[in-house]
Amino acid sequence: MIKLGDYNNLRINRFSEIGAYLEAEGVGEILMPNKYLSPDMREGDEVTVFVYLDQQERLVATTEVPLARVGDFAFLEVSWTNQYGAFLNWGVMKDLFVPFREQKQPMERGRSYIVHIGIDVETHRIVGTAKVEHYLKEATPQTHHRGQEVEILVWQKNDIGLRVIVDNAFAGIVYDNQIFGAVPHTGDRLTGTVVNVRPDGRLDISIGKIGKSRFRDFADQLFDELKDAEGGFLPYSDASSAESIAARFGVSKKTFKRAVGTLYRLHKISISDEGITLVAAPKRTRR
Repeated sequence: MIKLGDYNNLRINRFSEIGAYLEAEGVGEILMPNKYLSPDMREGDEVTVFVYLDQQERLVATTEVPLARVGDFAFLEVSWTNQYGAFLNWGVMKDLFVPFREQKQPMERGRSYIVHIGIDVETHRIVGTAKVEHYLKEATPQTHHRGQEVEILVWQKNDIGLRVIVDNAFAGIVYDNQIFGAVPHTGDRLTGTVVNVRPDGRLDISIGKIGKSRFRDFADQLFDELKDAEGGFLPYSDASSAESIAARFGVSKKTFKRAVGTLYRLHKISISDEGITLVAAPKRTRR
């Protein structure tokens, strides 16, 4: 069966003046217009194509790479609007339609919004909706666990942190005290770590890693930055403010101090009130 709004592997059945017709089980043939053909394509070849609906609501195949697929959450820009709704650029020739009833506020041309892409049950058309909360699943201890690495899409800012969409399916929150350095913006895609699976099915998320692995990873990063720094020196110490450390390294002061302690115990750095300095490796003597 054809997966509408997704990638399909289809076989070239025949060529015509306007393109290649691909064999599609259950629906007959699907046109792939000439602009998407390559000189090496032959009848019988299997091609991977994205299938969606053209302006006449007919199935059409393309080798264009969409910004998102049916079932995805994405941050897309409005190309134009009319009396029926907004049309968002999602990487293929025909823009993604978001009806007025699926907008939380009137979408404006040139602005970008987080939307969910689906298929309208009445018209069978591919449509977008800004009411993304209706399409988020509840996480459970079976789907996620503390320390699990996840992909997050920043959704919106609220009073306690950032609402995020986790693994393209689940609702999550990154609390303000789990954000170090620059605050991410709506539409940013980042790697995070599960801190907690809440009873309400939402996930508490930290940007980056948590626990001992965070300290080990940052110790390695700090050591590399010292090697690149002029004179192997960085002007940061226990007296430095948490804000200056977060702005420079993107970590909390606690993480910074733990990493400094690790490097000091390994005799890789020296510590002073002015900052930390890389300890030069002892020179080997020839025998």
